[in-house]
Amino acid sequence: MSSDRFAITDLLYRYCELIDSGDFDGLGQLLGRAAFGGSGTAMVTGAANIAGLFAMTTRRFPDTGSDVAGPAAPGTPKTRHLVHNVIVEVDGDAATSRSTFVVVQATDKLALQPIVVGRYLDSFARDTDGWYFTERKADVEMVGDVSDHLMIDPHSFGR
Repeated sequence: MSSDRFAITDLLYRYCELIDSGDFDGLGQLLGRAAFGGSGTAMVTGAANIAGLFAMTTRRFPDTGSDVAGPAAPGTPKTRHLVHNVIVEVDGDAATSRSTFVVVQATDKLALQPIVVGRYLDSFARDTDGWYFTERKADVEMVGDVSDHLMIDPHSFGR
C-alpha cells in the first residue's frame, strides 16, 4: 500500500533530518527499537547507546544550531544526508528498504563536497503506533575527506 511506503520513506528522511541537525538523542529515539551498525561493525541497540555512538563519533560545530528537528542540539555536523533510489517492500506488518546515500559537508576548513557514499539496508515493523525501524545497516562504499565529520578513523572498519 502506498501509504505504508510513504510512512517508511518518512522514517528514512527523518533520520537524515535528525543527524544533520545534530539531534543525536532524537536519532537514538528514532532507532531505539532497532539494531544499528555498518559493514564490519558490531550492531548497537537501545536509544541511549545509539545516541551515545553518534555523539562519540560525529563532530558537531557549535555555531550552526538549527531547531528544525527538535530541541536545540549542541551544534550540527554541517552536513546534509541525501537519500536516493529508495526501494520499499512491504509484507503485512513487516517491511524492508534499500536506498543509496550521499553525505555532503562544508565547514570553515572544508569546501562543499561529498564525503561519504553508500547504501542503507533497513528493516521495519508496524504496531498500533505505526512503522518503526527494527534494523539499519549502513554500507559505506566510498569515503572522502571526513576529517571535519568523524572523530574516528573510518578505515579502521575495513573501508
